[in-house]
Amino acid sequence: MISAEASGDLHGSSLIKEIKKIDPSVRIKGMGGQKMLQAGLEGIDSSQLAVVGLQEVAEKLRDIVGAYRRLKRLLYEERFHCVVLIDYPEFNLRFARLAKKRGVPVVYYISPQVWAWRRGRTRKIARVVDKMLVVFPFEETIYREAGVDVEYVGHPLAEKATLNVSKEEARESLSLEREGVVVSVLAGSRTDEVKRLLAPMLKGVRLFKQRVQKDVAILIPVADTIQDELIKEELGATGTTARIVRGRLYEALRASDIAVVTSGTATLETALIGTPMVIVYRVSPLSYLVGRFLVGVKYIGLPNIVAEEGVVPELIQEDVTPEKIAAHMSHLFTDEKARAGITARFKEIRRVLLKDGSAPRRAAQIIYRIACKGD
Repeated sequence: MISAEASGDLHGSSLIKEIKKIDPSVRIKGMGGQKMLQAGLEGIDSSQLAVVGLQEVAEKLRDIVGAYRRLKRLLYEERFHCVVLIDYPEFNLRFARLAKKRGVPVVYYISPQVWAWRRGRTRKIARVVDKMLVVFPFEETIYREAGVDVEYVGHPLAEKATLNVSKEEARESLSLEREGVVVSVLAGSRTDEVKRLLAPMLKGVRLFKQRVQKDVAILIPVADTIQDELIKEELGATGTTARIVRGRLYEALRASDIAVVTSGTATLETALIGTPMVIVYRVSPLSYLVGRFLVGVKYIGLPNIVAEEGVVPELIQEDVTPEKIAAHMSHLFTDEKARAGITARFKEIRRVLLKDGSAPRRAAQIIYRIACKGD
């Protein structure tokens, strides 16, 4: 099993737990983050390998190549019944070719975003992947038309991203004022994202505070891949007071009136909890220049992509400014009708993605059957 993103680590850990429920004797080796390692994965810690953009990949190429070689050696030295790949497409599709040559069945869980980026990859995927397990309903049609054996299992977060407490109860559990304004800032799970985006996000929240003329408590829920020191550096550089929150993302979002979120899985989690948000996205100029010619979607935020409309505002590249962040925050905070409309669309997104139960359980059952056939 191979993953190298914070979101993939989360989904991979749930998958490992479900496979272990079916058969506790199963051994799972490969690469993943701390959650997957704690769930029972044996192998490489991927925490430092997650990157976005061409320039960012080049900076970590040596580590990525080293991890690939170690996994290749493992594949050739031991006998595996199945290879499970989770997102991380450039790395994983290359590894899929190796597994195919070795005669090991390949299952892909959490599909590469072919609907957003280089849709032509579906032909390549059809050659090297035996079973594709997708988490968005529209992905099933795309892969089936390309000749891929595909099954929609629902999205794992639709079941996981829930919290049975009120906003007031969440604030009390986090020792926050019940009546104050609370904002969550989610700057991403990669170091380069935090360095690029946290400062304008924090400055935007400070401008928002000036506009609404209220006390604003800022929460910064951080991913396992991000060190406190990096957050503290950005807080110091911007002169901002905020509270770092670990392991309580959903409570922080439920306690918040609004969130500012870096594009990625966190936007979907925020929507599933029901918190209005502003989505921001910025990569290096080179990555963005290339991406403009390859990206094939109208929106970059997952809630907007699933809903097929601009449910929440998005700010991209040069539009990621404190002034624009503050303007969108102020609108969402003061316009009750807009907030009600967003909340209603978020509920519909959950309904679409839930698919009658547990996505990790269904995925685990399919994977285990495939592995048994390869025995």
